Amino acid sequence: MTYVGHATVLLEVDGVRLLTDPLLRPRVLHLRRHETANVDTLGEIDVVLVSHAHWDHLDLPSLRQVVSSGSVVVVPRGVAKHLGRSGAAKVFEIDEGEELALSGLTVTATHADHHGNRLPFGDATPSLGYVVSGSTRTYFAGDTDLFDEMSSLAPLDLALLPVAGWGPRLPAGHLDARRAAEALRLLRPRVAVPIHWGTYSAMTWRQPRPRLDASPPGEFVRHAAELAPDVDAHVLQPGESLELAPA
Repeated sequence: MTYVGHATVLLEVDGVRLLTDPLLRPRVLHLRRHETANVDTLGEIDVVLVSHAHWDHLDLPSLRQVVSSGSVVVVPRGVAKHLGRSGAAKVFEIDEGEELALSGLTVTATHADHHGNRLPFGDATPSLGYVVSGSTRTYFAGDTDLFDEMSSLAPLDLALLPVAGWGPRLPAGHLDARRAAEALRLLRPRVAVPIHWGTYSAMTWRQPRPRLDASPPGEFVRHAAELAPDVDAHVLQPGESLELAPA
């Protein structure tokens, strides 16, 4: 896996290249990216997984940068209408609990405790997480809070968990560093990587160049050592990679 930034992760599983929630632009609405995303290193993307329709998870210009005529895009039910001409070969809408067989892998849509409406005028659409199963099992949580059914996803090889946001406060429906560490006791992964932290910040007149806040992933590692000591909590900076062998 390679952590691209925010909720964007490149997964390479059994020869299949998957990208989660692509967000690659230097500026998105009122948010500014701290470091430029190197799109050229992503290569050909076979499958894009979109967790929900919020602007920092479904960014159409970023999506069009990474899909090709051979790409498949997977979205929650009701979200496909927001894609327009994405350039993907196929778009699949999926509901919680449904599975897709894609290039020898199984992609399962999971519950996510998060309101995914595309504001300001979009109708209510669900949020999802995804489990990608092949020679390894990876859980991409998208945006979510804790929910009891997380235990049904265990055991996992890799859990990609959000630990922060782009502002100083996290509203309901998100995980902070402590709650993400609590999720590890339900998910029981071998390895956990914190995501959704530090990549973007809101621009203000007083702080035209916001600084990267690297504290959430560090807090996550400390809490994980206390609450789930058997899990290898591994922090990746944007652009860094991790190789995980099958168990």
